[in-house]
Amino acid sequence: MTPEEARARFAGERVARLATVRPDGAPHVVPVVFAVSGDEIWLAVDDKPKRTNELQRLANVEAEPRVSLLADRYDDEHWSRLWWVRADGRARVRADPRSIGRAGELLGARYPQHAERPPPGPAIVVEVERWTGWSATTPT
Repeated sequence: MTPEEARARFAGERVARLATVRPDGAPHVVPVVFAVSGDEIWLAVDDKPKRTNELQRLANVEAEPRVSLLADRYDDEHWSRLWWVRADGRARVRADPRSIGRAGELLGARYPQHAERPPPGPAIVVEVERWTGWSATTPT
C-alpha cells in the first residue's frame, strides 16, 4: 500500500485509535474522532461527559510527542476486504483559540455533532511522518 492510498483510507474512516505513551512508559490507547488535512491529523477534546478534563492523552503527548493512530476495516467475515492503516508522527497539544477553531472547523465538516457543538478543546495536532498499511487485496 502506498502512503497516498494509506492516507486516503485513513481519512475515509470515522474512528481511529490514538496510541500514546504514559510517563511511566506504559501504553495508552483511546478511540478518537479526527480530521485529516494533508499530512496532519486533528483531534480535539469535546464536551462529552468525562471523569476529568485532565485527560491522560494530553499529559502523554506533552511528555512524549511520538504517537501512532490506527484505523482499520473489519466490517464483515470476508477476509479479502480486511485492511489497516497506521499514521506515525509527532503530536502537539494546542490550546490557543485559532487552533481550537481550526479543529472545530475540520471536525465539524466530518461529524454533525461537532458542527452543532464545536469542541471546546484543547486540540491535538499530529504531524504525520509516516503512513503505512496493509490490505488483504489491492484496490481495483
